[in-house]
Amino acid sequence: MLVLAVDTATPAVTAGLVELEQDTTGAVQLRTVASRVRVDARAHAEVLTPQILECLTEAGRSRTDIAAVVAGVGPGPFTGLRVGMATAAAFGDALGVPVYGVCSLDAIAADAAPDLNPGRELLVVTDARRREVYWARYRDGDRVAGPGVIKPGDLETAEASVIAGSASHVDFFDLAVLPVETPSPAGLVRVAAADVLARVVPEPLVPLYLRRPDAVENSFRTLDRTGA
Repeated sequence: MLVLAVDTATPAVTAGLVELEQDTTGAVQLRTVASRVRVDARAHAEVLTPQILECLTEAGRSRTDIAAVVAGVGPGPFTGLRVGMATAAAFGDALGVPVYGVCSLDAIAADAAPDLNPGRELLVVTDARRREVYWARYRDGDRVAGPGVIKPGDLETAEASVIAGSASHVDFFDLAVLPVETPSPAGLVRVAAADVLARVVPEPLVPLYLRRPDAVENSFRTLDRTGA
């Protein structure tokens, strides 16, 4: 089946089409048909839908070929994150197909998994702004801690020996670095693959903000200063 995958939880605006199948042994098979990634934290709204349409054109497919949508739900900044989720929801509603939300950090971990030895713990970090990072830890494909948001200096790496995620933040940690910076379309789909293949009715999309939006924070600061 053809799955549309989108993510705007990081500065990368990601869209792609992934063929998802299950072979006779029950193993999940993924093939990326087309993908577009543009790193621009201010262009989520402008480029995401055109990227989806470009992927459809490149693959020679139509919107009606899409059988499901997978969207990264963060954690991520409020403005960018809601663009991807709203776009995914709009495509799902227009096409009458299910929309599955997945943790964007889980998708990065899924992309990094082939390069990990069994039992090795992975730390994933992405930019949370305000000199903080979003984080989660994984072992053997399962999330064992997080997601959370914290200053890099306060984050305990625990048993992690490898790190992936934001290139601007992985160097804060004395860990081996894997070259996986943002969620790929295939990584997003892999996280949701079992539910998509089983045609599980998805839960409503719920964004992982992990803290109040900047605009709300700023309004509270203004009230505090004025005494209102």
